[in-house]
Amino acid sequence: MLDVTVIEDAEAAAASLDPIRARLLAELAAGPASAAMLAGRVGLPRQKVNYHLKALERHGLVELAGERRKGNVTERLMRATASSYVISPLALAAVQPDPDRFRDQLSARWLLAVGARLVRDVGALITGAAKARKRLATYALDGEVTFASAADRAAFIEELTQGVGALIRKYHDGNAEGGRDHRIVVAVHPTLKPEATAKPEATAKPEAIVTPGVTAEATAAATPETALAVAPAPPDQD
Repeated sequence: MLDVTVIEDAEAAAASLDPIRARLLAELAAGPASAAMLAGRVGLPRQKVNYHLKALERHGLVELAGERRKGNVTERLMRATASSYVISPLALAAVQPDPDRFRDQLSARWLLAVGARLVRDVGALITGAAKARKRLATYALDGEVTFASAADRAAFIEELTQGVGALIRKYHDGNAEGGRDHRIVVAVHPTLKPEATAKPEATAKPEAIVTPGVTAEATAAATPETALAVAPAPPDQD
């Protein structure tokens, strides 16, 4: 079982979002179970559970873990193919975000579009690497920083932008034979509080994240939480 996998197909995404099927996925992420076992947990007839399991199996969200005899019946034990799932923007290909359509480093919505592209591209890279049975070279750093003032945050953003920009200029070689493009994504935004209630910006605790991305590009949003990403580029999809 994978720790996390990306759902790229629209029908598979719809199947995973169905409340009953989402509950079954959660149950099967905890361990293999038969339709009869799941029926008792979710309060549905075994036949209905079987129907939902077949739909999930058809989309590759669950798989056969084994079989066992129970009286005169052979039960199929199913398990989730991953502990958790992320839906790629490819599932809504016609309306997926396009960061190149509107570039504003201080826009939270542009940051969201960049993050969506990161999910899409890394998901596609994972799919391709799995088919080729190759390891995907990526890197991510996640951390938090608390700024004493808005001025400190602005200074942090300036230094971060200059530092990453200097690294890109130092290592970027557009003429390298056989070179592979990577994208660098840097983001800063306030940390979301566990209680998910709005807090004044002065009390927001910033978080920092760094992740290697897909083409030689650095972006930074002037807000309290930070992220940086880097990974090889998949074929053009825009």
